[in-house]
Amino acid sequence: MNRIFISLLFIIFSFSTFAQDTTTIVEPIPAEKEIDASKPTNLYTQVNVLPEYQHFKGGSDKYGSRFNIQYAANADNLFIIEVPFLHSMATKKTGLSDLRVRYFSAVKRNITPRLIALAPFLDITAPTGSVKDSLGSGSWSISAGAVIGYIVTARFAVFPGVGYVHLTKPNYFADSISFKSNGIGLQLNGSFSFSKRTFMFINPTPSFINTNGMWKSYWSGDFSLNRVMIPNKLKMNLAFNPDFTNKLYVYRLGTTFFL
Repeated sequence: MNRIFISLLFIIFSFSTFAQDTTTIVEPIPAEKEIDASKPTNLYTQVNVLPEYQHFKGGSDKYGSRFNIQYAANADNLFIIEVPFLHSMATKKTGLSDLRVRYFSAVKRNITPRLIALAPFLDITAPTGSVKDSLGSGSWSISAGAVIGYIVTARFAVFPGVGYVHLTKPNYFADSISFKSNGIGLQLNGSFSFSKRTFMFINPTPSFINTNGMWKSYWSGDFSLNRVMIPNKLKMNLAFNPDFTNKLYVYRLGTTFFL
C-alpha cells in the first residue's frame, strides 16, 4: 500500500511541475481574488469528501469515507464538522465512527509582513463510533490552542501550533486503562507551493500525554498533496495520515468543493 501511495504522489508531483508559475502570495486575499487554499489560516466555506483506507497493524483494517463540512461565517471565523462512515473488516460492521467538531478564529492578521495570522482553535472529538464493532475509540478528545502563520518565501510558509489536550482515557489502540489524561499536542505544518494550483502540506503532529502520572509520547502526522482543478470551485488531494506510535496508517483521496 505504501508503494502505491508513493507512486501516485510521484505522478501528481511530476504533473504539477509543468504548471509552475511565479505568483507571489499576498495576505490577506480579497474576496474577489482567487481562493488560496495553500494556507490553513485562509478560511473558506467548503465541502470535503474523503474516501479512505485504514491499515492497522495488529488490529482491524477499515475503509469508508468521511464528510468534512466547513462554514466560514466571515473571513476570520470557521466552523467545521467531520462525519466519518467506516466499515470494519474484522467485525464486518459498517456505521458511524467518531464525530469531530472544530472552530478557528483568526484574531490577528498581518501582524508583520511575514507573520500573517494568529488563530486560536477548539477541537472536539466525540466517541460516537461503536468500540464493540471496531468503529470508534470510546474516548472524548478536547483540544484548545492556537496556530500562527509565517511566510518564509513566496512558495513556503509554516503554520506551527500548540494545544492543550484532554482525553477521557488513553488512546484506545494503545492502552486499555481508563484514566483521565492531559497533555500537549503540537503541529509543525509546512506548506510548499509548487505552482499557483499545486501545493503540499507536511505536518508532523506529535503529542505528549500524562496518564495517571506517567508521560507518553505519540508520534503522528498529516501529509497531503493538493491540486486545484477548477479555481474557486474544485480541489483534489492525496493524503497519508500515519500514527506511528499505534501503527495505524490512513490513506485518503479527497475532493473539495468550494462554495
